[in-house]
Amino acid sequence: MFKIGIIGGSGLYNLENISNIEEIIVDTPFGIPSDVVIKGELYNKEVFFLARHGKGHRIPPADINYRANIYALKSLGVERIISVSAVGSMKEEIKPGDMVIVNQFIDRTTGRISTFFTENIVAHVSFADPVCPDLSEILYDSAKNIYGNTHKNATYICINGPQFSTRAESHLYRSWNVDVIGMTNVTEAKLAREAGICYSTLALATDYDCWKENDSVNAFDIIKIIRQNIENAKKIIGEVIKNLPETYNCNCQNSLDNALMTEKDKIPYDTYRKLQLLLD
Repeated sequence: MFKIGIIGGSGLYNLENISNIEEIIVDTPFGIPSDVVIKGELYNKEVFFLARHGKGHRIPPADINYRANIYALKSLGVERIISVSAVGSMKEEIKPGDMVIVNQFIDRTTGRISTFFTENIVAHVSFADPVCPDLSEILYDSAKNIYGNTHKNATYICINGPQFSTRAESHLYRSWNVDVIGMTNVTEAKLAREAGICYSTLALATDYDCWKENDSVNAFDIIKIIRQNIENAKKIIGEVIKNLPETYNCNCQNSLDNALMTEKDKIPYDTYRKLQLLLD
C-alpha cells in the first residue's frame, strides 16, 4: 500500500471513512518521536499521523525531536508528508482562516539540529526548492476546491519561539516580503529532504502577527481559528489522499544522490548503522 504521513495536531486523526486505526510505538536511533504514530487506511492508502507537539500540545517548538519524528515516519515506509500547521499572516490579503501553500522558507531558528548527518559524516543536499512541487500542487488544488480561500507560492519565515515576534521584528520580516510566520516547518522540511521524503505544508493563517496597528497575536485567538477550520483541513487532507498518484514525477526521493561528501571507508560503523535506513 502507498504510505503518506500527516504531521500536525491530534484533531486531524478523525478523517471521514478512515479505517483500521491502530497506535504504533516507534523508537529511533535519535530517540523517541513526539508521540505514538496513529496508523489508518483511507482510499486504499496507509496514512500515518504524528502529533508534532505531542497529544495535548506538550512540547514547545525548539524542543521537538524533529529527527526522531521524520526518521520514525521514514522507518514506517512513509513516502510523502503533509505538514499541517498554524501560521501568522504577514500580508493583508492573507486573512485569518485562509489556507496557505508554502513553497519557500527563511530559517531564523537557532540551536536546532536540522540534519541527520553528524558524527563524522557530511552530506549536502539541495534545498533550493524546499518542498515537493507535485505534492504542493495537489495540496493547492484540493484546498482551492474544498475551501476556496487559498494562497500558494508563499514564503514561510521560521522563528524559534515559543514567544511571538516583537513589533520591530514583525515589520522587519514584512520588509523581506515574507507571507507567513511559524515556528516548526523549516526544520521538518530539511530533514524530510535528507530522508528522501516528499514534503509540503498546508498552513492555516490564524492571525496578523503584531504588525497591524493596535493588533497583537495571542494563543486564545489562534486556538479559536484552528477549531473553526479543523474540519476544512481534514476535508482537504482527505481530498489529497484520494487524488495522490502512486508514481513520482519529482526528484525528492533522490536527494542523497551525489550529496555524500565523506569517503565511504571513513564513515564509522556505528554512524553507518544509525543512518543505514537513509544511506541504503
